[in-house]
Amino acid sequence: MQELLTPTFRLAVSQFDQAAEAMHLDSNLRERLKLPQRSLAVSLPVLMDDGHVEVFTGYRVQHDSSRGPSKGGVRYHPDVNLGEVAALAMWMTWKCALAGLPYGGAKGGVQVAPKRLSSGELQRLTRRYVAEIFPLIGPDKDVPAPDVGTDAQVMAWMMDTYSQQVGYAVPGVVTGKPLCLGGSLGREEATGRGVVYVTLEALRHLKLSLENATVAIQGFGNVGSHTARIMQQQGARVVAVSDVHGGIYNEKGLDIVRLLRRDLDQPLHETKQGDRITNEELLQLECTVLVPAALSEQITDRNANSLKCRILSEGANGPTTLEADRILADKGIFVIPDILANSGGVIVSYFEWVQDLQRFFWSATDIQNRLQAIITSAFHRTLHFSTEHQVSMRMAALMSGIDQVAQAHLQRGLYP
Repeated sequence: MQELLTPTFRLAVSQFDQAAEAMHLDSNLRERLKLPQRSLAVSLPVLMDDGHVEVFTGYRVQHDSSRGPSKGGVRYHPDVNLGEVAALAMWMTWKCALAGLPYGGAKGGVQVAPKRLSSGELQRLTRRYVAEIFPLIGPDKDVPAPDVGTDAQVMAWMMDTYSQQVGYAVPGVVTGKPLCLGGSLGREEATGRGVVYVTLEALRHLKLSLENATVAIQGFGNVGSHTARIMQQQGARVVAVSDVHGGIYNEKGLDIVRLLRRDLDQPLHETKQGDRITNEELLQLECTVLVPAALSEQITDRNANSLKCRILSEGANGPTTLEADRILADKGIFVIPDILANSGGVIVSYFEWVQDLQRFFWSATDIQNRLQAIITSAFHRTLHFSTEHQVSMRMAALMSGIDQVAQAHLQRGLYP
C-alpha cells in the first residue's frame, strides 16, 4: 500500500473521494473502488548489446473489471512507478465508463528511458515484459495499448510474444498495432482528434468563433502534434507548441505541417517560426484554448492564477491538481477534463479490438464518424449533468463514470 502513495495516486483518489462524497456513494463500494483489483510488479532482466544484463522494473495494474476486460496503455518512462500506474488505471476505469465502452481500467509501465536503448534492447525488454505479465493479459482479460514512450512497433512485439505463447496469432491482445497486424485506421491520431472534437463542441457551447480562436499546446508528441494539426485544419490559429526542451510562440500562427516535417532531433525553437518560450511560459499565454498534452500535474496552485485561456482541454492525464481546479473555476475557465478530452484514444482502441475480434475492418471515414458520435455524445451528457447538478465539468465526468461502475458492482453482487 505504501508504494501506491505517490502524488499522482493521491490526486486520483482525492478526485474520486470528492466525486463519491457528492454522489453519496455507498461506503462499501467507495473503499473497494479506491484500490486496484489486481497489481503486478515484475523484474525484467535484459541482455544489453555490450553483453551485460540490466534489470528493469515493470508493472501491470487492473483497477476494475466489473464491466468487461480491462484496458489501458503501457508507458516506458524513467519516472514510472506503481502509484502512477495505479492512478492511470483508475482514470481509465472512469474514462471507459463515461464513454460507454465495455471495459474496465488498466495500465502498465516499465521504468526505463526508451531512447537510450537500441532497437534490439527495446525489443528484448518488451518481450520479457510480456512474458512476465502474460497470465494477466488477453483479448478477453486485459488489452494493452501504446502510451508515453511506446508505439505501434512495441505493440507488434507484444502481440507477437503473446501469440508465440499460445501458438497462433492473436491480434486482439493489444491495440495500437501496425495495420498489417490488425491495427485500425485512425488509431495513431485518435487521441488528438478526440481532443479537437470536444474542443469544437466547447467553442460552440460558449459561442466562441473557431476562426478567431487561438490555441496553445504544451507537449508536441503524439497527442499534441495531432491536436495541433487537426485544429489548424479546422480553421483555428495555433500560436504556440512545446516539447520537453521548451517551445515556440508566434501570435500570427505557426506552420504545423512544417514543424511536423522537421528532423525529430531538431529543437522546436531552431525552426525559426517564432519566439522561444519555456513550458511554464506557454501555460500562461493569452489564448482561447490551452491544451496540456504532456505529463501530469503541470497546472498547480502555483501557476493556475496566471492562466489566461478561456478553455482548458486536457490532452494529458491528470495535468491539473485539485487546488488548481478551484482556482480555474473562480477564474471562469471552462475545463474539459482528461477522462473526457483524451478518451479518443481508448474509443478507437475499442474499435480496433472489435475489428480484430470480428475479422472485419472499417474505413477511415467510418472510424472518424463513430469517434465523433461517441465523444461528442459524452461531452453533451457531461455538460448536461454539470448544468443540472451545478457541479464542475470534472466532477460531472467523474460522477457519471463512477456511477456506471457502481451500478455494475451492485447488479453483479459480492462474490463469495
